[in-house]
Amino acid sequence: MIRNLITLSVFLLLIACQNKESRVDKIDSEPIDLSVLPDMSIFHLPSKWTNQDGEDIELIDLQGKTLAITMIYTSCQASCPRLIADMRHIEKEIPKELEDKIQFVFVSIDPEIDTPERMRLFAKENKMEEDKWIFLRGSEENTREFAAVLAVSYKAISPVDFSHSNIISVFDKKGELVFQREGLGVNNQSVIDAIIKTTTNN
Repeated sequence: MIRNLITLSVFLLLIACQNKESRVDKIDSEPIDLSVLPDMSIFHLPSKWTNQDGEDIELIDLQGKTLAITMIYTSCQASCPRLIADMRHIEKEIPKELEDKIQFVFVSIDPEIDTPERMRLFAKENKMEEDKWIFLRGSEENTREFAAVLAVSYKAISPVDFSHSNIISVFDKKGELVFQREGLGVNNQSVIDAIIKTTTNN
């Protein structure tokens, strides 16, 4: 009996340590009940994803934070660098006291090329290694489904290039879309304001 309790305690300790080290750190101490989520919450999507650390997650694992999401691919040489720069600028304008309540998410539209190793290198090259930045890849089917939810269209125009929408989407802690901005070279203030307002009201 005592041996079993010791084994159980060690197991629970290992689980706690693994959860603590995970890039995904939920704000809420209690899981969100899916039955009370808004009908349009992205947390209802059953899709599986892998982040740049090789961790397998579901979108529901991002619960409890304001999410700023955009879709890119790491080999992009045209619009994606600008989207990256926009997200970096937005992050810098967020008040310090709100930083831990916001997750900046990049979802790859090229999951075949964007392996966890490639995404991790990309994050390092762009100085986005902090936990606030997360890069995700999924199956082609899940990627298409998620793009449709975000109203992002993309199409392969060569073996290594895509044409795609340039949209930054903001979701509240329950996974409901609250704001979108489309385009490059436009003022980021509307996105910043939406993130701050959403996070403050969460």
